Amino acid sequence: MQLSEHFSLEELTHTDHRQYDNTPTDKELANLVRLANFLEVVKAVLGGKPIMINSAFRSKAVNDAVGSKNTSQHRTGCAADIRVPGMTPDEVVKGIHSADIEFDQVIREFAKPQGGGWVHISIPNVVNAAPRKQALIIDASGTRPYA
Repeated sequence: MQLSEHFSLEELTHTDHRQYDNTPTDKELANLVRLANFLEVVKAVLGGKPIMINSAFRSKAVNDAVGSKNTSQHRTGCAADIRVPGMTPDEVVKGIHSADIEFDQVIREFAKPQGGGWVHISIPNVVNAAPRKQALIIDASGTRPYA
């Protein structure tokens, strides 16, 4: 099922933990549609480059299996961890942060000088809520503002 022009329900609910059901509720599906439409905006901001989804929606069982907190925006269908081929996580964060778009959080996660890492991007958990526009870094040193 296509949620937007470039993003499908299948890719936003994909998990390597296939032993667990990762089917969103109607409310979570509505959030995934909002997220997919927001990812279209992110794609445009980044020059139309492909966006690869590492992880988006996570049921409680999947979220527990990956060791994430139950307060994660992935649980509500409002967050995705992404990679953009040809761009470093820093370039992705800078592109999103400098654009005038309504992100809730953009987080450079576990990027290293030799490569790797990804970018967490989210929308507010509630329709029409004001986005926090938080830009952060999470890595072995902890969590801190993106500078």
